[in-house]
Amino acid sequence: MAERDIACAIVEGRMAADIVLRTDEVIAFLDHRPVFKGHVLVCPTRHVDTLLDLPDELVLPLIGACRRIAAAMGTALGAQGSFVAINNVVSQSVPHLHVHVVPRSKGDGLRGFFWPRTNYAAGEQAEYAERLRQGLG
Repeated sequence: MAERDIACAIVEGRMAADIVLRTDEVIAFLDHRPVFKGHVLVCPTRHVDTLLDLPDELVLPLIGACRRIAAAMGTALGAQGSFVAINNVVSQSVPHLHVHVVPRSKGDGLRGFFWPRTNYAAGEQAEYAERLRQGLG
């Protein structure tokens, strides 16, 4: 599958993902190569290449979803905070706008913009998605 199609394929249900939030405007799902477990990608459901292409009417739904997920990380995952980031063209591995919302805790080892990756154990990714869904209420 071409890189361009990954986010759209998830939105359209052609590719599986552990979805934690979905509205008409936004979809949020677990990153399959998380910085830390519970790392969520939040995307507009409409194809938008970059932040600069984001229509004004989608700014509030996108950022609002990021805020809700960041808050849920505290209650659902015990995170002390979060890291929220958008790669815009450079380092944007998928040309569909997506916001990284990463759970953080003091001493977690994340330094600057070096993002070490980890893997989920069998069944663990679905568990994290469920915990975040519950945290979103």
